[in-house]
Amino acid sequence: MNASSPTRPSQTVPEFPEVAFGSGADGLLVALVGETAFAMAPGRDGRHHLVTAWRIPRPMDEWRRSDFYGHSGELADETAFRAAVLENAKHQRERKMLGRFEVYSHAHTPWGASQGATVYAEGVERHSTAGHGGFKLSAEENRKVHPSLRSTGGWYEEDCEWAIVAITFPHLFTTFERRCAERTIKDSWPDAWETIFGTVLAPGESYEKDRRSFELAHANDWIVISAVTSTHCEGFVECVATPGGRRGAGTEDRRFLVPSAEYEVRRFGFVIDPNRHQVYGGPSDFVGWQAGSAT
Repeated sequence: MNASSPTRPSQTVPEFPEVAFGSGADGLLVALVGETAFAMAPGRDGRHHLVTAWRIPRPMDEWRRSDFYGHSGELADETAFRAAVLENAKHQRERKMLGRFEVYSHAHTPWGASQGATVYAEGVERHSTAGHGGFKLSAEENRKVHPSLRSTGGWYEEDCEWAIVAITFPHLFTTFERRCAERTIKDSWPDAWETIFGTVLAPGESYEKDRRSFELAHANDWIVISAVTSTHCEGFVECVATPGGRRGAGTEDRRFLVPSAEYEVRRFGFVIDPNRHQVYGGPSDFVGWQAGSAT
């Protein structure tokens, strides 16, 4: 008679990282992904912001707005908040699966002595320094970067140029990182993006391309470079504008009055309409302003 094999009790493998949603002490929607805390913080005009913190040492229902110090962009609503939290969980999960590891390093970088490096793959390292950081590619790996984006020394700083490394070696990055890298390349190097991927970026798809279009369309228009609420003309904003928004010695400038209800800070500058916005030569709210010079 054969003895039957013992039945093993079923085991539940905890999800990594664990995700929990809740409500904070001051009514904020909050969430915890591993050790990273998130909250949906109210902003101006009915907007909300995704704010973050690390290892808050209290239960979620005791968290307050003052516990959060990181800022990760705007949120439309609770659905967007939950989506952002779950995206971060996926990012952390994918990052762990990539197997990156830390190494001791005192290598010299363009930003000072390295305080340590994260190895993404052989020849692909990310260095941290006291003030900045970025990627170092070996000569062999650097040759794989498209010539229009390639750095001669193989160094790519962490603010924007990291995205060059990410689109060159997408298998070394998470879905979230790849999406951010795509956005960064389109915004900062649209010509390279169009060349590499054989596409044309439409209006609204690239900050840099949109900026060029704006400057071309308004090269001879008066663009505001400084503005202050007028205390001399109630209900108006006193603006200093220059042709095309240009700055520097020898650039002509003029002051205009724009109704406060109309003036707003715009993406590439507020365009003066000389048919409606009158040239102003009266007392100024700009400290030290003199005709022909804006400060």
